[in-house]
Amino acid sequence: MIKAQYSARCAALGLLAAAAVLVGMPTAKAQDYSAIIAAPDRSDADRQTDKRRDPTKLLAFTGAKPGMKALDMGAGAGYSTELIARAVAPNGVVYGQNPPDTGERPTKAFEERAKTPAMKNVVPVKTSYNDPVPPEARGLDLITFFFAYHDVPCMDVDRAAMNKKMFEALKPGGYLVVADHAANDGVGTSACKTLHRIEESVERKEIEAAGFKLVAEGDFLRHPEDTRDVVVFKAPTPVDEFVLKFQKP
Repeated sequence: MIKAQYSARCAALGLLAAAAVLVGMPTAKAQDYSAIIAAPDRSDADRQTDKRRDPTKLLAFTGAKPGMKALDMGAGAGYSTELIARAVAPNGVVYGQNPPDTGERPTKAFEERAKTPAMKNVVPVKTSYNDPVPPEARGLDLITFFFAYHDVPCMDVDRAAMNKKMFEALKPGGYLVVADHAANDGVGTSACKTLHRIEESVERKEIEAAGFKLVAEGDFLRHPEDTRDVVVFKAPTPVDEFVLKFQKP
């Protein structure tokens, strides 16, 4: 009886000691996305883009953290590529993907951006959407595809194959985050060139067909006042945009 009480007391003291150690341990520092956006070396042009992109919330939605290995699909001039690069710094890496036929203006803009310190952990890649992931970009933590998926239906691209390539490139538990300009229900992919929009349900179904599971939806870029039937570059109101987060099981 005495021995049993002694053992129980020792076990209780051990638990208390362990709890005391845990209390004294420092907790992991949360990523400060607002500080990334406020960085003094960001360009004035990017700060103008911030006004319609709400980048603090968008970055937080991606969950990008230091050390991550990421792929930014349809990087364009590199606005989002740089933001992800800042979020995964100092020891993370971002592959900034653009198809070979990307226009001269965004290509030159990306090349100029690539010369800045903020892009030192970015690897530019020129790959077709049919096979967008370079061989070394495997076991990815994160893929972002911002405001470019809607363009793909206008190209000679097998979207099912593209989505499967992205799925295969992610490690189990990795995330794909997409954002795009919303079209009206029933439009499907038919407005890819005329309005630069896509029906949300269609994009979602295509991605899910590759094996992805929808885990979160962001409403911070939604604008119900947008009629969704005008070209995004000439919309009289802020454009209604959806943000979806998928995970590889």
